[in-house]
This record gives sequence, C-alpha cells and structure tokens, in this order.
Amino acid sequence: MDSCFEPVIWPEDKLPKEAVAYRECEVCTEKARIIWGEGNPKAPVVIILDNPGAREDKDGHEYVCGTRQTLQTALHQADLTPDDIYITYLLKCRPLRRYNKEEARAFSKSFLIQQIKTIQPQLLVCLGDTVVQAMFDDQEAHVKNLRGSWHVILGYPCIVSYHPLAVRRRPNLARQFREDWDMLRQRLSGC
Repeated sequence: MDSCFEPVIWPEDKLPKEAVAYRECEVCTEKARIIWGEGNPKAPVVIILDNPGAREDKDGHEYVCGTRQTLQTALHQADLTPDDIYITYLLKCRPLRRYNKEEARAFSKSFLIQQIKTIQPQLLVCLGDTVVQAMFDDQEAHVKNLRGSWHVILGYPCIVSYHPLAVRRRPNLARQFREDWDMLRQRLSGC
C-alpha cells in the first residue's frame, strides 16, 4: 500500500437546474449547502451515502471529514481511482436540525433515482443501513445480512457495505469493508 496516500477534497456537483425543486426538502435550510454529488459524474461506479458530512471547520476552512477519509482510503487500497467513482447522497444536504426522517428520505429518493438514471453507471454501491433500507424499500434490510453478494437496484448491479463512519467507530468491520471494495474492483475489472 502507498504510505504517501492522502485523502483529498473531490470536486462537487451543485444542484442541477432540472432539480431545483429539491430546495423544498425540509433539510434544505438557508444555511444548508446542497451537494448533488462529488467525484467523476461519468464514473462507472456510483456510491450512495445517507447525506454529506461536514465540509468546513468552524473557521470556514475546507477539510476531508472522517467518513470521506475512510472511504477514500478503502478505495485507494482496492486500487480504485477517483475517476472510477462518483459519490452521491440520499439527502443532498447535511441536516443541521431535527427533521422528519421518513418524509425527507421519501422526498429525496425520487431525486436520487432520477440522478442515477441520468448517470447510468455500471455499478452501484449502497453504504449503511439508511441507504440500504431506502433503496431496497425494506425497513428490515440490513448491511450485515446483504453484504458480500450482488443485488440489483433500479436495474443496476449493486453491492452493499457498511457506512464508513461505522467502520471508523467499529474497527472490527474494517476487514469486511475491505472485502466489499475488493469484490467491487473485481467486478469492475470484468465490465
């Protein structure tokens, strides 16, 4: 592994004109920053997270949050490059206050589905139970039961894995997280 690897800030996609109605989502406050996605919008792999993490410290300096550090490190270890990846979110804003989770996720999901259909990736990756439950339309779906095999979501081959923050908090998940990215790389190599 390259000991010089350093996670970096990836280019962000802003809200496209055709999705301006997303501003009606209750998580979109005046202070909320809408992040449509980040990385290569023409990438063969679309990774779906629950929502964007913190982007700036209290002084307004940009930084790579722990979730993105863990994710980028895993991608690097699996020999996946930023050109291979586009990251998007179920909720396009980082929630800054309490909100009705069920309503906000239901509202946001249609925008996410349209985004995926527009991108037409080769492969999808759902990270964390929140995303898995939303994309599988099953509140009983859990990463621990679904990871390690391929599924089909919206007609696209899909794997599921743990949320990078869960891996940071529970290092015992790191091996499985790594296995999932290796499985993705092997499939991508065959596409």
